[in-house]
Amino acid sequence: MVAATESPRDLMTARFATVTQAMSPRATRSGTGRLASVRQRYASTLSSVRGSETAKASWLAIAMMANNVIALGSTVVFARLISDYGSLAALVSYFLILAVAGYAMQVATAREGVLGHLGVGAGLAATVRSWTRSILVFTAVMSVVSVLLRQPIADAVGVRHDAWAAALGIPAGCLYLLLTILRGVLQGAGDYRTVGISLIGEQTVRLIIGAALALAGLGVTGAYLGTPLSFVAMSLYCLVVIRKQVGLPVPGQGPALSLWLHVKRAWAPIAALAVIAVLQNIDIIVAKHRFSTALASSYGATAVAAKVVIWVAMGAGFYLVPEVSRRRADGEDTRPVLARALIIIAVVAVPCLLIFAVAPHLLLKLAFGRKRLGAYNSLFLLGLAFTMLAATYLAIQYMLALKRFWFLIVLAAVAVGEPVLLLHASQKPAGFAAVVLAVQAVGALLAFAIALRPGHTPPDRSDQSPDPAAATGTPEAAMSPELV
Repeated sequence: MVAATESPRDLMTARFATVTQAMSPRATRSGTGRLASVRQRYASTLSSVRGSETAKASWLAIAMMANNVIALGSTVVFARLISDYGSLAALVSYFLILAVAGYAMQVATAREGVLGHLGVGAGLAATVRSWTRSILVFTAVMSVVSVLLRQPIADAVGVRHDAWAAALGIPAGCLYLLLTILRGVLQGAGDYRTVGISLIGEQTVRLIIGAALALAGLGVTGAYLGTPLSFVAMSLYCLVVIRKQVGLPVPGQGPALSLWLHVKRAWAPIAALAVIAVLQNIDIIVAKHRFSTALASSYGATAVAAKVVIWVAMGAGFYLVPEVSRRRADGEDTRPVLARALIIIAVVAVPCLLIFAVAPHLLLKLAFGRKRLGAYNSLFLLGLAFTMLAATYLAIQYMLALKRFWFLIVLAAVAVGEPVLLLHASQKPAGFAAVVLAVQAVGALLAFAIALRPGHTPPDRSDQSPDPAAATGTPEAAMSPELV
C-alpha cells in the first residue's frame, strides 16, 4: 500500500522543484499568473501529503502515543487507588505474557490483508465472520478451563487471594487476540483512523471501568476486569466498522484463509514476542512470591517506571524492521541500521538513567505517592536492566527481519532461567533487581553475539511481498507497552 503512493521524499522533491522554478528570473518576469500556478501546485502537494498512507500511519503512531499516556495515567490512578497494587501489577504482567499471540497476529493479519489473501468485499466479511466465531468458541472453552484452574493459576501468579481475578487472564488473552486480528483487518484495508480510535478507546474504557469497579468495592478484581471489558467494547466497535465497509457475507461462504493456517504462519514472531514478554514481565510476578504485599506493590510501581526505555525501542523497531528487510533484499549491509536504532535508545536511556540514579525517591513519590517508595533504591538497577532488554528487543527484531530463527532456542533458555534465579534471589529490592540486571545482561550479550556473528545473510529477492511493519505502519508490530 505504501509503495502505491508517493513517498514524502518524492513529494518534497516536487515541491522544491516547483518553488525553484518559480524563483528563477524567467518565472519572476512571468508575473502573477506564474505565482498563482505555483500556489496551486503547492496546495496540491500539501493535499497529497495529507492524504498519503504515510500521513495516515503517522496518525496511528500519534494514537499509540495517546494510548501510552492514558495507560500511564491508569498506572498512577490504580497505584494510588488499590492498596495491593502489586497483585494488579502481577495480574497484568501475566496477561501481557498471554497476549503475545495477539501482537504477532495483528501484524500477520494486516500483511495478509494488504496482499488480498483475506478476501474482498463479501469474501472478507466471510473471513471475519468465520474467524470471529472460531475465536469466541475458543474463548468460551478456555474460560471454563481457566475458571476450573483459577486457584493454581492464582498461586502461580502470586495472587492466591484473588483467584477469580486470575481466572480472567486466559479469557482476556483470547479476547485480545480477537481485537488485534480485527485491527489487523482494518489496517490491511488502510483504515488507520478506526485502529487509532480503538487504541485510545481501549485504554480509556479500561481506566473508567476498572476505576469504577475498584471504587465500588471490587478491589483488584474490579480494576483488572476493566481490561477484558475494554477488549469486548473495542471489538464490537471494530466489527461495526468492518460491517459498514464490506457489508454482509454471502450465506454459506467460507473464509478465504484458514485461521489455523494463519496462526501457524506467524509462529516465529509469536515465539520471539513470548521471549520478550517473559523477560519484561516475569520479575513482577516473582516479586509477589518473594516480597510482602506492601513491598511487592512498591517494586511493581518501580519496575513500571524503569521500563520507559522499552517504549522507545518499540518505536525504533518501526524503522528498523522495514529498513533491514529492504537492505537485505538489495544485498546491502544491514548492521548500520541496527547501530542507528541503538543510538536512538542511548539518547533516551542516558538522561533517564541519570534521573534514576540522582532522584529515584523524588520521581517515585511524585508519580505513585509515599506508599510506593519501598523499592526506590532498585530503580537505577532496573533502569539498566530494561535498557539492556530494549537493546535485546532490537536485536531480535533485526534477526527476524533477516529471517533468522534459531536464536529463539538460546534466548528462550534465558527466559526460562530468569524466574528460577529470581526465586532464589535476595528478598531486598536492590539485590533482587541486581539479579534481573544480570539476566538481562546475559540475554543482551547472547542476542548480539548471534545477531552480529560473522557471515553474510544472502538477500531474499524471491520474497517481494510487503514487510509487515512497512505494509501496515503499525505501532503494534512490536510488543505493546501497556502499563500496569
